[in-house]
Amino acid sequence: MTENNIDTARLLFVSRDSSLLRTLSSVADSNHWQLESATSPWEAMERIQSGITPHLLLLDLPRGDGDSLHIIRWLRRLRPGLKIVVTCSAEDLQHRVEAIRLGAQEVVLKPFEEAWLAQVIESHLRPNGSQVLEVASEDIEQLAPDLFFVSASPTTQKVRAQAKLLAEADVPVFIVGERGSGKDRVARLIHKLSVRSGFAFLKVNCAEMPTDLLDSELFGERLARNARTYSQGKIERAKQGTIYIDEIAEMSPNLQGKLLRVLQEKSFARPDDGEVIPADVRILAGSSMSIDRALELRKLREDLYYRLSAFTIQVPPLRERKGEISLLLQHSMHHLAKQYGLPPREFPPALIQACEEYVWPGNLNELEHFVKRYLVAGDKELSFKGKEGADLQNDGRQDGTDFNVPACEDNPCASTPTSLKSLMQIVKWEAERNAIGTALQKTGWNRKAAARLLKVSYRTLLYKIDQYQMSASESFASPFPTSNLQTISAGRDRRRARSD
Repeated sequence: MTENNIDTARLLFVSRDSSLLRTLSSVADSNHWQLESATSPWEAMERIQSGITPHLLLLDLPRGDGDSLHIIRWLRRLRPGLKIVVTCSAEDLQHRVEAIRLGAQEVVLKPFEEAWLAQVIESHLRPNGSQVLEVASEDIEQLAPDLFFVSASPTTQKVRAQAKLLAEADVPVFIVGERGSGKDRVARLIHKLSVRSGFAFLKVNCAEMPTDLLDSELFGERLARNARTYSQGKIERAKQGTIYIDEIAEMSPNLQGKLLRVLQEKSFARPDDGEVIPADVRILAGSSMSIDRALELRKLREDLYYRLSAFTIQVPPLRERKGEISLLLQHSMHHLAKQYGLPPREFPPALIQACEEYVWPGNLNELEHFVKRYLVAGDKELSFKGKEGADLQNDGRQDGTDFNVPACEDNPCASTPTSLKSLMQIVKWEAERNAIGTALQKTGWNRKAAARLLKVSYRTLLYKIDQYQMSASESFASPFPTSNLQTISAGRDRRRARSD
């Protein structure tokens, strides 16, 4: 659509709110847009069926009204190219998520500034608004405000079909896949599609905490030694809902036995006093370790595995879903841009091709880190290895270059050292990762204690653990001869004192 077309764009506004109609009329007049209004979605549908198709439809949702969203699905079939923007109250978050899932290009929260609304409308009247339409594909299913499931390839469409089938059967499910491949998303999808979707979904990662902490996390604990009051564990708190236990092979054999009794008896004994607590909860389990290896190393009890594995879903790694890379990049970009309040960046074709050819050892986690880096820093700080093996800087002047492997600071393992500077950077990353791993091992993976040992904030430590994709199943070699991180810190403090 040319700039001249934007001036004569036709808008159809669906709302019964007269004050909102006046606001939009003012915006339309200021931008020379033609505005029509309808009082109900069905009236709007009749107009469009009669042959009068606007360039953009604005659908206003009264507070608490989610029924009107169903028109989006019908409009998608009737006029696939029609741009749809929804306005709703900030309290109706679930309607916001559902609108995007059904195919709306954007959801604007009320109240809003006239200038902001005009900017949103204009952005969807421009030619590059088609990219937003692709991002709002029906292949993307919102699971939570910050989590989505993409089924744009035959492999993930098969996974979704399996999840839908298993959601209807209230049985345990074993979810297998590499780290970062999206096992937790499949678990959330099963929960969302099941009859338990109206109740809690809770998650526990067995690799992130020692046995004692994991026991109390699942089954609760006594609040005081001589008191008869207890904190509820997640199995009790997830009553009538779903609990997803990730990296179950990292759970101790004794805890696996307690979990097996929950599966068999639908109850568990409260610690210390033996009170029997009903456990009406669906248990989903996940593992990134090969099942054969986990059983061979006796990290997973056979009786528990057979109880869980009657229904198994294999989540494919990202390298087997190359057809989804472009959609994942664009959707992650728009989601993160909204989250950080930044304008989204477009991915040039050469960059998309490089990402499609890359193997993504960190899977979805690595891709999201890559997009976050690209959003904040742009392509000036991203280096790629070209066909000739030279280190190329994509500064916007390399449009014709064929790139192969993206390297992103947010996932150091993806970097390929092609210069002394990059080699030194990787040495620094490895030293930092080993230092963090050593501190976590010293504290039994008590992250707060490790943060104190490292003298960093708890939030910083959590970010680093996620950045380096660390787990308790790994072993770490201390990067320091003394293996005591506090010695390094004390020496630094003494040097500062001398300089003062």
